[in-house]
Order: sequence, then structure tokens, then C-alpha cells
Amino acid sequence: MAPRKRNAAGAEREAVAAKTETTTTTSSMRVTRSAALRDGGLNSPASQSPAKKARAAKKKAKKEEDVKPEAETGDDDLEKTKEVSEVEKTDGSESKTRTVVIEHCKQCNSFKTKANLVKDELEKALPDVRVLLNPEKPRRGCFEVREEDGETTYISLMNLKRPFKPMKDINVEELVSNIVNGSK
Repeated sequence: MAPRKRNAAGAEREAVAAKTETTTTTSSMRVTRSAALRDGGLNSPASQSPAKKARAAKKKAKKEEDVKPEAETGDDDLEKTKEVSEVEKTDGSESKTRTVVIEHCKQCNSFKTKANLVKDELEKALPDVRVLLNPEKPRRGCFEVREEDGETTYISLMNLKRPFKPMKDINVEELVSNIVNGSK
């Protein structure tokens, strides 16, 4: 449909209306929170009233007072008890406790299940043994059982490819008995 024709009086009114619209509508710049913070607006200390500043200062002082007594009394006692318990643990149990590391690849769940199986059997056979699963990032296609110091390696399978037959063929009872016999 074609637009309507303007008459002379209507044209003057539209021109005046258009002129007022351009003066009243201005394009505003987009102001984000981060831009406002950079410019010093939006919750800046300068824009807060003195009453708000006083309340904020009181809250901050109250929080600091509440935190200081707990930190002074509680932390020292906790640290002393932790130190004592650590000394007791290292004195008596260091000679008895062994640490066995089981490194298994995360490529497939079968590595994880076999490692958990070996861990459970080891803990049953030797209650004082500490077993760590992947203390560091494991190598790909790796299944290895060794002492933590790295002196003794009980089994080491590297660069395994699917279907991981050598790992699945491991006799867990035999492996655990080797570890137990190695400790005596």
C-alpha cells in the first residue's frame, strides 16, 4: 500500500515533531559494571554517602575484632596438637609402615578396577601398608606396582594397547604374595 500524501500543515507539524525528537533522544553509550568501576562510578567510595561509609567501617572493624581472638588462641593450640600427633606418628609407625604405589592409566576403566582390586587385596594381607593410587600424573598405557622409594618394582607393564591382555592376565593373589614376601 502506498503511503499517504502530506498536506502542507501536516508537514510543518511533522517537521517540528521530528526536530524535538532528535533533541530529546540521544544515543547513550553502553556502560558495563567494569567500565563504571574504572570510571569511579557504581558503588565507589566517592559515590557513597558518609553514613554508608561509617556503617561499612564499623562492620569491617567488628569483623576484624571477631577474627583476631579466634586466630590467636585457636590456631596455636591446633598447631601444637598437630605437631605432637605428627611426631608420635613418625616415631612409632615409620619403621612398620610401607608405602606401595600403584600407577594406572586413566585411558580405560579396566586399569582402575584392577588397581582397586590390587589395593584391596594388599590392605587385607598387610594392614599396616599404605597404598597410593596415582600420586602423580600417570603415564599412558601404564600399570605399575612399586615401592614409593622406587627401589623395588613388583610389576611394570608399559605402553599397553587395547584390549590390555597382559594387564587382565595378572594374577592378583600371586602379585600380593610377592609384595608380602618382599616385605619380610
